[in-house]
Parts: sequence; structure tokens; C-alpha cells
Amino acid sequence: MGLNLFRALWSYRYFLFTSILADFRNRVLRSRLGFLWIILAPLSQVLIYAFVLSSLMSQRLPGIESSFSYAIYLMSGFQAWLLFSEIITRSITVFIDNGNVLKKISFPRTILPIVVVSTSLITNLIFLALVLAAFTLLGFRIGWNIFWLPVMMLINVAFAAGIGLIAGILNVFIRDIGQLTPILMQFLFWFTPIVYIITILPETFQQIVMLNPMFWIVDGYHRVMVYNEAPLNAPLIGIFLVSLAILAMAFWLFRKASPEMVDAL
Repeated sequence: MGLNLFRALWSYRYFLFTSILADFRNRVLRSRLGFLWIILAPLSQVLIYAFVLSSLMSQRLPGIESSFSYAIYLMSGFQAWLLFSEIITRSITVFIDNGNVLKKISFPRTILPIVVVSTSLITNLIFLALVLAAFTLLGFRIGWNIFWLPVMMLINVAFAAGIGLIAGILNVFIRDIGQLTPILMQFLFWFTPIVYIITILPETFQQIVMLNPMFWIVDGYHRVMVYNEAPLNAPLIGIFLVSLAILAMAFWLFRKASPEMVDAL
């Protein structure tokens, strides 16, 4: 399966590249502000939380030598969450949105989720450039452990892509999945220490939050970008291995469901 997949993708490599480029252009050219929406939408969320909670949380962030410590912590957490949430959100409807294309053109259908992941990575890298520029303007020095960030992004993408692909396949046959996902994402967001730190929670609730895989992924981003520490630990490595297993299961499910997907669209 894996070897055949890579052979198919290589045969359609130009189609894949042009699809990624076209998807990104469509997102940029769809509105008058175009490229700015990639920056303004996530930045507005960061500014709202920073404005509302900065005075409360800044005093609770030890180890960050900056008067803008909460903003730095917040941007690092959003860097992780935005990549995860965009892959999940777009994967849910990727087959439904491209139903007409699937019915009319013959190509490896795995290209569609790959396009989603690729364009999500591009927009996330743009946001990262903005975050690093903001760190510099705020006088925050980034340490050498920032070079662990690609590893964290790989773990994040593997986890999100596996879940997103499974949900996207199921959504073709059970449309309630698409309605339920935004609700679950809201719960997951607040169960992930992005706008707060875990130490403000009661100890019992901390143990519950630590069961959330996104806690460890976001924690890894915080270690790399904020505290200049190596991110790898046993739970994070375990999440990466589980993510690979979920990805394998997603591709197996995709292979089984693919013949019926076009009829269901």
C-alpha cells in the first residue's frame, strides 16, 4: 500500500504541485484583503485573549523574563493549535467539497488530503514568520532549541492528518460528523493550555487535561519557543507513535471506503 501510494503520487507529482498552488491561490484571492486574511484571522484571536487575560496571566508565568510574557506564551500555543485545527477543519469536508472533481477526473484521491496538509503548513509558516517577528519586536530572545520546531510540527501534522482523514471519510457517509466536529474542537481547545497555564488548575483537573494529546504537543511548542528547552519526552514520543498508527488506519479505511465514496457524494 505505502509503496504503491508513493508511486502514484510521484506519477502525479505535477498535478499535486499545481493543486497545492491553486488551493493556496484560491484562499488568498477569494477576498479583497487576500493574503492579509491569513494573518488577520489568527492574529485577532491572539490579540483578544492577550487584551482580556494578559493582566491576570502575566503574573503566573515564571521563567519568562519579559514584560510581554503572556503574549509570548499565547502566540506559541496558537502556533501549535492553528496548524492542528486548520488541518482537522479542512479535512472534514475535503472529499465533499471536491465531489465534482472526484466524479469527473481520474487521479489518486489521496492527493486531496495531502493538498490540505500542504496548504495548512504554508499558512502556518506564514504565521510563524509573524510570530518570530513579534518576538523580536517585543525584545524576546529565541534560543537554539527553536530548531526542534520542525520536529514538533511533524508530530502535530501526523496527529491532525490521521484524525482529519478518518473524520473526512466518515463525514462522506455520516454528515453529522461535520456538524459535531466544531463542537468537539471547542471543547478540545479549552482542555488544552493555550490561553492559560496548567498550574492554575486544581491538581485533579490537571491529570485530566494531561490525558489530552494536544496538551503534550502544545507543551512541546512552549518548551521550544518560550523556555528554550528540548521538547521530547516519553508522552510526546508515544503520541507520535500513536499518530503514525492512526495515519496507517486512516489510509486503510480510505482504501476500503474509496470505491463507495463517489457514489455517496
